[in-house]
Amino acid sequence: MQTTDRLADTARWLRYAEEDLVTAETLLSHPHVPPRQACWFAQQAAEKALKAALIFLQIDFRRTHDLNVLRDLVPESWQLKTAHPDLASLTRWAAEVRYPENTPETTNADASNAVEQARAIWTSVSTALLEHGYPVEKDL
Repeated sequence: MQTTDRLADTARWLRYAEEDLVTAETLLSHPHVPPRQACWFAQQAAEKALKAALIFLQIDFRRTHDLNVLRDLVPESWQLKTAHPDLASLTRWAAEVRYPENTPETTNADASNAVEQARAIWTSVSTALLEHGYPVEKDL
């Protein structure tokens, strides 16, 4: 992939991640919206942020929603690897809340935690990208 394409793809994935994060934060602030919706957008934000980092690094990744799998592909030198040692609690929102199966109802506390964790991941990724020369611009 050409450098300009890679940087454009990184920017697009990071922008989508930020949009999903803002959506999650917005949904969280509306009491009439089910908290599971904020959880799903939070997971999506973290997933897209991690994929933006991998695209920037030119690391191929398989199609997955498992945030631990994606994080594990990031080089050891990136602080986000140690700052977020277990992303299973956020990964679960990728599918668990999408279908009415035998799972407990999602609470406002679940949503708050998911959004907080997603924000931390987005921040870690954008900070690491800046440290590696990528001009991160916060659009939203």
